[in-house]
Amino acid sequence: MTARLNLRLIATATMLAVATAFLVASPSHAASKDEQRAELKKVSGETLARLYKVQPTAKAAIDKSAGYATFSNVGIKILVAGSGKGQGVAVNKKTGKETYMKMIEAQAGLGFGVKKFRLVWVFETPAAFDSFVNSGWEASTQATAAAKKGDQGAWASGAVSVSPGVWLYQITDEGLALELTAKGTKYYKDDELN
Repeated sequence: MTARLNLRLIATATMLAVATAFLVASPSHAASKDEQRAELKKVSGETLARLYKVQPTAKAAIDKSAGYATFSNVGIKILVAGSGKGQGVAVNKKTGKETYMKMIEAQAGLGFGVKKFRLVWVFETPAAFDSFVNSGWEASTQATAAAKKGDQGAWASGAVSVSPGVWLYQITDEGLALELTAKGTKYYKDDELN
């Protein structure tokens, strides 16, 4: 009985710590929608600049694409539970239309720490872009894919193919991640900013 109570207390404390960390790390809700959009555009530009610095061929892939999306994410894991969240902007290359988006992530398993990373999604076709923006994307199982290098041209150089016509770059503080782990992650439109 005592062991079960201890586990419940640990789980409750863990979830409170995760929730508190996200409240502290979240941008101020007092910022206007225009200020939030401006901040997301700024972060998107910084993310692309970082990507081009660590993977120069990514610029050609994005220039040739139907669209792209950039996200800045933070994940927190304490003991047996964790979660992550982020925001981003998807840009239709033909029309220039920007769609503001969010992402959420749930994690299970032992661990502890905070992970910050940025993602750049690249869509080869308008259909792939439209599907991501209008239907979102969800990875409900753990899947790790290694990035391809060189042999498949600009689309694959340093990126992970996550579905036909969709490539993903993950940038960490150490540079370009050569592996991507997608688990319990969902991307969707930000109804407040669109």
